[in-house]
Amino acid sequence: MKTKKELLVNEGKFPTINLLDVRSPLEFSKGHIPGAINYPLFSDDERAKVGTVYKQKGSDLAIIEGLKIVGPKMHEIVTDCREIFPDKKILVHCWRGGMRSNSVSWLLNQAGFETNILQGGYKAYRARVREFLSGPFKLVIISGTTGSGKTDVLHALKDLGEQVIDLEGLACHKGSSFGAIGQPEQPSIEQFENNLANELTEYDAEDTIWIEDESRRIGKINMEDHFWNQMKRADFVSYSIPEEERVKRLVADYGAFDFEELKQSLIRIGKRLGPQHLKGALTSLEEGNLEEVVKTCLVYYDKTYNYGQSKKQGKCLNKFEFDYSDPRMIAQELKNSRQ
Repeated sequence: MKTKKELLVNEGKFPTINLLDVRSPLEFSKGHIPGAINYPLFSDDERAKVGTVYKQKGSDLAIIEGLKIVGPKMHEIVTDCREIFPDKKILVHCWRGGMRSNSVSWLLNQAGFETNILQGGYKAYRARVREFLSGPFKLVIISGTTGSGKTDVLHALKDLGEQVIDLEGLACHKGSSFGAIGQPEQPSIEQFENNLANELTEYDAEDTIWIEDESRRIGKINMEDHFWNQMKRADFVSYSIPEEERVKRLVADYGAFDFEELKQSLIRIGKRLGPQHLKGALTSLEEGNLEEVVKTCLVYYDKTYNYGQSKKQGKCLNKFEFDYSDPRMIAQELKNSRQ
C-alpha cells in the first residue's frame, strides 16, 4: 500500500525516494518538494535565455538553443547522477513534466538508469498540496499566554507519542515582534505549505493533531486559507502558568540576543505599547533590566491573547491553571485530558 506521502507527490506511481528536481536554482528556492535534490538542467541565466528565444523566435529555435547549452553537460549529468543515486532509480520532475524532465529522463535511461517522470511536474504537486491542506484534520489547539512555553509543551507531547505540528518551527519564526531573532531565514509561503503538508502526511487525520495557537501570519508567512479556517474552528485547550515563570522563561529565551535587535523589536510594537511604556521599556533595556522589559511587553501581549480568545469559534475542551512550568508535566496533563 502506498503511503500518503507517496500519494501526495505522485499518486503512488513511483517511489518518492530519489526525487530529482531539474528546474533552475531560482525555481527550486521559491518552492520544492521536501527531500528533492536540485540538479538544474539550466542555470537561471540559461533558462532566461532559452525563454527569450522561445518568445521571440519560436519553439524550434528555443530547442536548438537548449541543446547548445545541455550538450556539453550530458556526461556530467550522467556521472553526477551515478554518484548521487547509486541504485540508479530516479523520479525526475521539472515545472510541468515537460521537456526538461523528459530530456533528463531519456538521457539517464540511455545510461542504464531506471527513471520515471512526475506527471504534471511540480505544478501538479502544488495542486495536490493545496487540496491536501483542505483536510479535514482533527486539530486541537494549545492555547496559552506569551511565555507559557507552548512550543516546549508541543515537543514534550511528541515525546509522549502524540501527533504534533510545530508551525513556528516550520515557519522559522516565533510569531511575535521578537519572533525572527535567533531564527534562520524564513522559507517562502509556498515552501512552508509544502513542508506542512509533508509533515501532515505522517499522521492519522482521524486522530488528534496538537498544534500551537497562532495568528494567521507568522512573520512573513500567511497561513493557507483552508488550513487556517480549520484552525479557527478547531477545539482548544488553554493553560496558564505563574507570571514570574513566564518572565523568567522569556528572559532566558531572548536575554542573550543582540541589543539592537531587541530594541528594534520594541520599536515595532511601540504604538501598541504606548509612548510612555515604550520609553520605559527602552530605558530598562539600556539598563540591562530585561525583567522590566518583559513585564511591559506582556501587558500588550496579554491583551492581544485575551482578544484572540474571545474570537475563537471552537470549543474549549479544558482549561488549566498550573502552579509550575515544567513542559513535560504540562504535556502529560494535556495528554491525559484528551484521553
